[in-house]
Amino acid sequence: MQSQVKTHKNGRHKSSKRHFRWLIIVLGLSITATIAGVAGVVGAYYYVAPSLPAAETIRDIPLQIPLRVFSRDGHLIAEFGERRRILVTYDEVPEHVVNAFIAAEDKRFWVHPGVDYRGLLRAFYQLITTGDVQAGGSTLTQQLARSYFLSLDRTVERKFKEASLAVRIEKEFTKEQIMALFLNKMFFGQRAYGVSAAAQVYFNKPLKDLSVAEAATLAGVLPAPSSYNPVRNVDLASRRRGYVLGRMLDIGYIDQEQFDEAVATPIESRLYGTAVELEAPYVAEIVRRDMLERFGPAYSTDGYQVVTTLDSRLQRAANYAVRNGLLEFTRRRGYRGPLGHFELTPDVLMTPFAEWPIEIRQSLEQYAPGDLTVALVIETSEIDNSAVAVTSGGSKLTIPWTGLSWAKPFIDMETTGPEPEVVGDVLIPGDVILIMPTAAGTWALAQAPAAQSALVAMDPEDGAITSLVGGFDFATSKYNRATQAFRQPGSAFKPFIYSAALEHGNTVATVILDAPIVISSSELEAVWRPINYSGRFYGPTRLREALVRSMNLVSVRLLLFETGFGNAINHIAKFGFGDAALIRNGSLALGGGNASPLDMVQGYSVFANGGHAVSPYVIDAIYGPDGDLLYRANPPVVCEPCEAEPDEDYVVEYDEDGNRIDEFPLDQMANVALEYMPDASTAPELFKNINSAERVITPQNAFLIQDLMRDVIRRGTGRRALVLGRRDLSGKTGTSNDQRDAWFGGFNSDMAAVVWVGYDDSLPLGPGEEGSRTALPIWIEYMRLAMKGVPENQMPMPDGIVSVKIDRETGCPARAGQSNTTFEYFREGHVPVCENVDELPDLFNDAAGADPDPDAPDDDETETLF
Repeated sequence: MQSQVKTHKNGRHKSSKRHFRWLIIVLGLSITATIAGVAGVVGAYYYVAPSLPAAETIRDIPLQIPLRVFSRDGHLIAEFGERRRILVTYDEVPEHVVNAFIAAEDKRFWVHPGVDYRGLLRAFYQLITTGDVQAGGSTLTQQLARSYFLSLDRTVERKFKEASLAVRIEKEFTKEQIMALFLNKMFFGQRAYGVSAAAQVYFNKPLKDLSVAEAATLAGVLPAPSSYNPVRNVDLASRRRGYVLGRMLDIGYIDQEQFDEAVATPIESRLYGTAVELEAPYVAEIVRRDMLERFGPAYSTDGYQVVTTLDSRLQRAANYAVRNGLLEFTRRRGYRGPLGHFELTPDVLMTPFAEWPIEIRQSLEQYAPGDLTVALVIETSEIDNSAVAVTSGGSKLTIPWTGLSWAKPFIDMETTGPEPEVVGDVLIPGDVILIMPTAAGTWALAQAPAAQSALVAMDPEDGAITSLVGGFDFATSKYNRATQAFRQPGSAFKPFIYSAALEHGNTVATVILDAPIVISSSELEAVWRPINYSGRFYGPTRLREALVRSMNLVSVRLLLFETGFGNAINHIAKFGFGDAALIRNGSLALGGGNASPLDMVQGYSVFANGGHAVSPYVIDAIYGPDGDLLYRANPPVVCEPCEAEPDEDYVVEYDEDGNRIDEFPLDQMANVALEYMPDASTAPELFKNINSAERVITPQNAFLIQDLMRDVIRRGTGRRALVLGRRDLSGKTGTSNDQRDAWFGGFNSDMAAVVWVGYDDSLPLGPGEEGSRTALPIWIEYMRLAMKGVPENQMPMPDGIVSVKIDRETGCPARAGQSNTTFEYFREGHVPVCENVDELPDLFNDAAGADPDPDAPDDDETETLF
């Protein structure tokens, strides 16, 4: 028994020795392995370190940032670039967005030094067991390093480089800076780079407005952006979102209630474009071309920001006015019929919309120009002549008879059919149509206009383009008619002819014979016989009345016999017109050359600002990606004080301290501040750095033309504009041959605006479609919105103008006691001297304004034709 016990003890002793030896061996191997591992890591680091970039170079690596175009009041107009990216700082990222990415990618982000040892051990284990390093294990910092500097190869060398760079980055940047770099850099699919751009692309929201569910959706996208984004695959995106939300719940970033609410939120599967705040695509394209010319291909990748001269309020007014005016025009020309037609069976109408035939649903998703809506008529009512239609979302709406009764059938460019009497004359179930909302809150039948229009408005003080529309819809036609369409301006060109005539000896009271004229011209026809629009002749006519009533024959005689081609062309060229407009034949008097709406508004701006040439421009400033100013426009500006010639007799004296003796003491300055108005003659140092616009016509010439054109609105072809209730507006209608172009241009001292309407292929607009009916309503609607709340502002009567009572028939100064008289403006020294004047009592009258011919007959049809 003792022997057995002794044997048992000896066995336990030997076993303990064996276990101890094994423990020593294992411990030794572990220490050796650890030393070897550390040595390997250190060796690997020194092996790859020379090839690694410095972490701080991240600051110098530019991200591809698109060109962004803004209005002068900060509204985004457009974005150009293959990569959509909106840079944000860490402080601009909501906390729950940061937490979503940490939960999804790196829950130990705030505590690790750039690498997570747990992830490294996991990767090392994969290497030992499989011979390959699988995905996973990378911290946010490692992903950032890989994204900036490394490839996606799954190799040991790349993994070591990634970890080494991550450590370097952590030493160079704060955790907040690393998070901001990560969120701005990463790709989210659908051309969205950075979390802020992703918020816009997938949810049409600024980053600050993202919900927890939306933040989790974006965080779930990163492992495979092309597969996990909600537009590509809703199911995968939903699963990834659930994973991220679960992690956020486990870590404590959200509670159970927030989790349940986020999980229950439907996934939105829709792609949004840039968050454009102001629709001005024609201006955006002007800017894009300019930036490409300035900076080459880098214009769309280097983060430039362009501030334009557009005013968002005025641009919106222009958009509305052009679209509304063209839709009204196309109504007058007749209804061309539906876009298409489907046979609708009762079975189709009884099924849910989502189960309707795919071709029907696709037809409702087609592009609708000009913010119109595609709809399918599913029912008509003979009781109230209304129609029920369905839109692409499956929503039903009713179109009342008031929205259908306009639709006389289109026959040809000059003819329409009879007015419809019942809804069946216009629509039947199955018709695919365009509709538009009305001001009354209902819907109306619509159609895309075949004609086009352009509107451009300019600040006459410096040439800044404040609004520009180049057509009905940029997506369907990128041709910018405001700048590229050179068309005959017709009678809208006559004010320039009259300005030239005044400059060469004529007055606004000069009498010209309105009678037939026959001219031989090799450039026009063998024999040219211009006529008035009305076909009538009015005999001897004063120039004021001729412009008010847009008499063609007076304009032709005024050019040919009272002014001369050379004088007229030299004078009008100063307004900015090129050779295309300044043709050398008699039709120049009738606007027979070609000019763009931009040319016309530039010319009208000379009248509006009192006689100075200004050049239109649309780019006000260009900024680099860091906000540094690269370019600032310095256009010539109207500066009348700059025109004063220095007074050679005026001597500026200074005291011994260098102060001007003639300066007012501070206590006296307040008394004269409102009255003291120095100019270049007395204070040249105040004006030496001003880029002053050149004066091209005298202020007296500009004033007289302004007053003539105000009469066009007061009682001539532009009198529809009286509805605006303003007395400071001057303007002129214009219609070219066969009603191919309709124009209206007008201005006050604050703004000049021109409207053109026509077909791109120069087809006639149709019977009765003149400037006063087709273009003027667009101008009125624009000015109604643009001038709302803006005080009246017109050029004051300059020195050198006198008001004289004249005979309405002869234009001569009136005799004492004579009837049929009116007051007229003249330049001093240009009052007509007539042989039949016996006495001239009280000739000069300082009345505030002339009242010429108040009883002249209205003649809205006297437009320009030749």
